[in-house]
Amino acid sequence: MTVSLISRRSLLAAGAGLSVAFMGRSAFADAGLGGRKLVVVVCRGGMDGLSVSPPIGDPDYAGLRKGIAIAPDAALRLDGTFALHPSLAAIHAMAKQGEARIVPAMASPDRARSHFEAQDVLETGAAGVYATDSGWLNRALTAMGDSKVQALSVGATSPLILRGPVQTGAWSPGRANEKSPRLPGLLMDLYAGDPLLGPAFAQGLETEAMAKTALTGMSKGPASGYEGGGLAGLQRQGQASAKRIGQTIAGFMTQPDGPQLVALSAEGFDTHANQGAATGQLANRLSYLDSLAEGLREGLGDQWSKTVVVFATEFGRTARINGTGGTDHGTGSTAILLSGGLKKGGIVGDWPTLKENALYEGRDTRPTVDSRALFKGLLAEHMGLDRRALDTAVFPDSAGVAPVLGLV
Repeated sequence: MTVSLISRRSLLAAGAGLSVAFMGRSAFADAGLGGRKLVVVVCRGGMDGLSVSPPIGDPDYAGLRKGIAIAPDAALRLDGTFALHPSLAAIHAMAKQGEARIVPAMASPDRARSHFEAQDVLETGAAGVYATDSGWLNRALTAMGDSKVQALSVGATSPLILRGPVQTGAWSPGRANEKSPRLPGLLMDLYAGDPLLGPAFAQGLETEAMAKTALTGMSKGPASGYEGGGLAGLQRQGQASAKRIGQTIAGFMTQPDGPQLVALSAEGFDTHANQGAATGQLANRLSYLDSLAEGLREGLGDQWSKTVVVFATEFGRTARINGTGGTDHGTGSTAILLSGGLKKGGIVGDWPTLKENALYEGRDTRPTVDSRALFKGLLAEHMGLDRRALDTAVFPDSAGVAPVLGLV
């Protein structure tokens, strides 16, 4: 993973061993916020909301989706209209306990169909493309002032959503464990007299120690390589790696002074061809998200009730299947909310239906929820940010976008 939950190469890399490639600004500071935590997973590639949460009760769904429609008898029902993809069994079990809700028609304010532009808008929280070079989670940290809330990015590079003036920690799974325990000590000696690098390296080592603690006691470690079993075996390995990564992230978050904000990416949702239905390409990728969610929930334990996890993507896919068994870049898609502290309720936002005259530009799910409104609601109710900061600093010039409240 960048965190590439999805690519085979990355999954096998994750399975090769979880190690720390860490050089955070500081060791994680005090808890704050009464232990409340937020995890944001950016699903890159334009995740198909009509497959994530198929509206099987919508009379136009099956006709539009044809061969990639999720059959009613395979879908995991949520209510009379919506279900979850059969690969999302763990999330469905959470939904049955009131710990998962869907936002089936969400989009960022920009209508770009370019991945890069749409991800920029989703992660910066701006109203338009390339309006700022910092992410809304980093600006949220600034708005929290002296609360000592700490953030962690997971992956080889920090996602844009967490970039900005407030320095954050970073951890990347997938590299082999350090063979020589002497190396960190030698470097510490080298940098001891450096007023800038010395403290920074010491902080990095402290974070590494935290990572080792997080990894201790986990269930059986990931495989060191291909374990056989063909494609099904690879998928099982991928699911096991994704779950272990979820458990490890939870291990960070549950330690004293662990991070309260975490951001990571899941890649591989650009399904132009051979998307599949109940099984296939997209089904495999969703199974990794499901395993990640399961690992987070298990790892967080009694802190699950104070944690919100949100899966969001830059845009959805076209409502109609294309000529190669896939879907093209669209607009509205599904976001998923998970938490042991969610308030009961049905879908978040309105469902515009899939009637021909209800489709956006005659081809996409019409969005009814601005992504900024959802994120504002979570930051306000769960992380305690005030409306003025949200309207002006975290999501610039967004006073007209009301937060979605009543979620937690």
